[in-house]
Amino acid sequence: MAGLAGCLEGVREHFSVQGVVTLEIVNEADDSYNLRLEAHESETNRQTYDESFTVTPGERAMPQHLERTDQRFRVIKFDGNEQEEIREVSITPETRHVNVYVRDDDLVIDVHRGDDEGNTTVDDGPSEEPTGGESGD
Repeated sequence: MAGLAGCLEGVREHFSVQGVVTLEIVNEADDSYNLRLEAHESETNRQTYDESFTVTPGERAMPQHLERTDQRFRVIKFDGNEQEEIREVSITPETRHVNVYVRDDDLVIDVHRGDDEGNTTVDDGPSEEPTGGESGD
């Protein structure tokens, strides 16, 4: 019995250290939009996440979780087949939750880390270049 308890503790420790980042998407817009969410490892640029879907007005979606590792997370908003907005943020082992707010004239990503000072909001900039701003000052 003690051996099984040790094994279960090892499994629990593995998953709590690695962890996941929950995602929530909120469409605050008056229109439906197609989104593409993707992530790449920071060091190797290996793609770790790739999901596409449509969000309707007023919809809240909880897509598949991200791994809690060092990676770049990108959200691309499409209007029809045309790429309209791109936002990109860093995901770290301290990241706990990511909110994506879809608006008719904007796309906002809120990154929540374990400490308030590490939180990031990305909400402006040209569509070709990812931008970032730190909050918590």
